[in-house]
Amino acid sequence: METFQNLMMGFSVALSPENLMFAFVGSLVGTLIGVLPGLGPTAGTAILIPLTYQLPPTGAIIMLAAIYYGSQYGGTITSVLLNVPGEAASTVTCIDGYQMAKKGRAGAALSIAAIGSFVGGTLATIGLVVAAPPLAQFALKFGPAEFFSLMVVGLSLVTGLAGKSMLKGLLMGILGLMLAMVGMDPGEGSPRFIFDRQELLDGIGFVPVIMGLFGMSEILINAETALKPEFETRIISLMPTMKDLRDSTWPILRGTAIGFVLGLIPGLTNSAGSFMSYIAEKKMSKYPEKFGTGVIEGVAGPETANNAHANGALVPLFSLGIPASPTIAVLMGAFMMNGLVPGPLLFREHPDFAWAVIASMYVGNVMLLILNLPLVGLWVRMLKIPYGILFAVILAFMVIGSYSIKNTTFDVVVMAIFGVLGYMLRKLDFPLAPAVLTLILGPLMEKSLRQALELSQGDFSTLVASPISAVLLAIAGFVLISSPLRLALKRGNSAWRS
Repeated sequence: METFQNLMMGFSVALSPENLMFAFVGSLVGTLIGVLPGLGPTAGTAILIPLTYQLPPTGAIIMLAAIYYGSQYGGTITSVLLNVPGEAASTVTCIDGYQMAKKGRAGAALSIAAIGSFVGGTLATIGLVVAAPPLAQFALKFGPAEFFSLMVVGLSLVTGLAGKSMLKGLLMGILGLMLAMVGMDPGEGSPRFIFDRQELLDGIGFVPVIMGLFGMSEILINAETALKPEFETRIISLMPTMKDLRDSTWPILRGTAIGFVLGLIPGLTNSAGSFMSYIAEKKMSKYPEKFGTGVIEGVAGPETANNAHANGALVPLFSLGIPASPTIAVLMGAFMMNGLVPGPLLFREHPDFAWAVIASMYVGNVMLLILNLPLVGLWVRMLKIPYGILFAVILAFMVIGSYSIKNTTFDVVVMAIFGVLGYMLRKLDFPLAPAVLTLILGPLMEKSLRQALELSQGDFSTLVASPISAVLLAIAGFVLISSPLRLALKRGNSAWRS
């Protein structure tokens, strides 16, 4: 009953004219980001953080959250119509969605994707309402030692974001920790690693770093190749048939469950949910051989899982303060810029904010359903803008955004440096997400460790004295050793067979 009352309070805030406008703008911009190939939700959210710098905290996060889940649907449009995924999670939609478009059924594919996205996003938000408060209540029992161990679990999850090489992922995690140590020592109040640069006393700015690593590097990578659609199609009708609706019902429900559950696991991106849903539908289908030729189930399941994952990934952020994906890590940075630390204290200290953001997700999903189908033609016309002009405009916006935060050219230089660094790292196949994760969690972990050691007078055994802390450290240790162990076993089996 208390949860329902809190949710109603959240709706009273989310439905204010000001916050409705923020949700609308976020949904619109998020769809545009999803439509434009070469941006994606992580880079798009990072680039647009400066837009929200002068907004009230609730409105800022409502807009950024809407950009995040709005981009999940935007990528569907280009995947179906042009065979060009707007973002990674929409790649699997190209398989059957594009084939449906070639058969003249693009409207049905887009309609089912919109319905699935709405159902998946809405049900996953209900899951967020049910799961996050109890988890946060349990985490309120945590002291500094438990919080330190929880942050260690978060840092250990860089292995899940490491891509093909765990070593490269760990190196990027260390880079993020090194960056997090620049600035004032929180214990002694003395500067460290600032190299006589007064601009670094407050640390390296989070926004210029992520705008460079994700936004600018994305532009440089995509500038190497000309992105051109292979095939264009006209949308004859947006209405799906009754058979389409019947065939899509179970894939939508299964996609919701798969996406939400996988969203709870830090380190798994929404691409994992989309591909898992597609594989599940193909295995459960009576005609698996038809997948890839334009079956509606191949669009309904993955698109639903995509949006369910986006909302499910917010559960560990709201309840435990752990970002489950690179985009959520960027969103967490926006929380902290507004003086809000996601985690168990969020529901206690800022209940109006937490529940308003959750309620706004219901509102945003309705907006996306109403907005996107009538505007499909507009989004397709946006793709006719030459990429040279488009990227130049985005780059100019990034320069203005990074400068406007502190009105200093130093942040612009930082963004440019990390943009070039991000480009080089991506060319060398180094994952960028671990660096962002550790950049965010590093200061929180250091603060908790210092507090725990001060309370125990320097006794490190306090970190395992609590059963909760000991279990969390054990989980972190298991996560760290499981990946190389699995790789060693795989190599051993291959050698034995040969």
